[in-house]
Amino acid sequence: MLSGWREITARGPWRISAKLLIVSSVVTVIGFSAICVNVMLDMRRGEEALARQTLENLATTIESDISRNVEIYDLSLKAVASNMLLPELTTVSRPIRHLILFDHATTAKHFGAIQVFDAGGRLTIDASTLDPLPEDRSEEDYFRVHRDNPGQGLFISRPMLFRGAYSIVLSRRISDSDGGFMGVVAGSIHFSYFHELFDRLKLDPDDTITVLKRDRTIMMRRPFDLDVIGKNLNERQTWKADNLKSGGAYAGQGPVDATPRLYVRSTGSAPMFVVAGKPLTAVFEIWRKEAYRIGAVVLALILFMLASTLVLAREIHRRAEAERKLEEMATTDALTGLKNRRKFDSVIDVEWRRAMRQKAPIALLMIDADHFKAYNDTFGHQAGDQVLVGIAICISDSVSRAGDCVARYGGEEFAVLLPDTPAANAFKVAETIRLKVQGWSDDQAMSTVSCGIASLVPAAGMDWPVLVAAADKALYAAKAGGRNQSVVASLSQLSLVA
Repeated sequence: MLSGWREITARGPWRISAKLLIVSSVVTVIGFSAICVNVMLDMRRGEEALARQTLENLATTIESDISRNVEIYDLSLKAVASNMLLPELTTVSRPIRHLILFDHATTAKHFGAIQVFDAGGRLTIDASTLDPLPEDRSEEDYFRVHRDNPGQGLFISRPMLFRGAYSIVLSRRISDSDGGFMGVVAGSIHFSYFHELFDRLKLDPDDTITVLKRDRTIMMRRPFDLDVIGKNLNERQTWKADNLKSGGAYAGQGPVDATPRLYVRSTGSAPMFVVAGKPLTAVFEIWRKEAYRIGAVVLALILFMLASTLVLAREIHRRAEAERKLEEMATTDALTGLKNRRKFDSVIDVEWRRAMRQKAPIALLMIDADHFKAYNDTFGHQAGDQVLVGIAICISDSVSRAGDCVARYGGEEFAVLLPDTPAANAFKVAETIRLKVQGWSDDQAMSTVSCGIASLVPAAGMDWPVLVAAADKALYAAKAGGRNQSVVASLSQLSLVA
């Protein structure tokens, strides 16, 4: 366990640096992308606000023009209704009566001639002729409304075919001095007025202008469609009045066709109001092009940053791996593959401090090959090296815990550090090693090992060389006692556990 932790510690800083670089780049990309998205959304809202303002101005302008003409025409209707009560009309000639009743406004372009109908709905006076042909309008809506509702005021009919032209009829009630019904005065505004008004505007083909009465009846629409003219939006179940209140805006599918548009309604209080619509694709066309352009640039920058980050991270990883290998070479015994003396000193220092903090025992085995010098002189250095390698393998196979440290201490001497291990358990490990080496030497080479064992709980004021010295003394005792044996040090004054 300790060796694994050491390896992680050795290469950890580089790994953390590579990960930190990647995380920083990702966070930067996310932050930069969030800022760009926010900017693009602000631009989109700006485009929508600009389009809404433009449509609102358009709708208000059209409504003002329509309202002004309706008001002018209504003044003529009021004048006729008022003058019909003059007693002099019955005594003057027809040409003089026309001059009294009708002003020049009634002859303006796109305005139909004003007509006067009696209480029975029969045409009595026509501004366009002195001898009107007989007509009966008693069944028309604009006549019945005034007959049945004395307080109606100005009435605007549904779009209809009136005197050979598609028009809307404007009418007022004629009442006597007692409020009795005397008839109706009516005139019309031809559809040509709306066509000419809309033609003066610079509109895209898919832009819409809709003129509606207050009861939401479509009076006129651009593009012109007779199937739509005269329809009441209250009959459309999928469209609610709350979708587009006075002065409000609505984005989405409208009540007439399926094209998503931005609709803006005029704010006036005239008898008719105007709704201007523009397709959402046209509203956001410039924004969409700009978004694609900026998005492509941002994407290229992001890809460049990520690619650069990956390259740098790979180089950092390669450098970390190279340093890890260099450190491993610097702390590994070249012959046996075990930790060397330098690494052992570093590990025992760390484990000693940990054992002192945790008040746990720490054990050390000092192992020495018996009669190695004589064997080396007899069979040569290569044979001696093979013996050392065999002993190292036997020791490694006998020490299974990850936190244990096996090292070549020097020459033919080995050290095994066993953290959190009392003397009894350390002795068992030493005997396992000794017997394994003995069994291996019976088959390969005549070689045994002697083991010195020391275990203690570090106390304040003590340092780890005390443990090494105790294990060395135990090793000398094992050699002095005949070799090929394990001896546990007993130093009560240093709290060694025997």
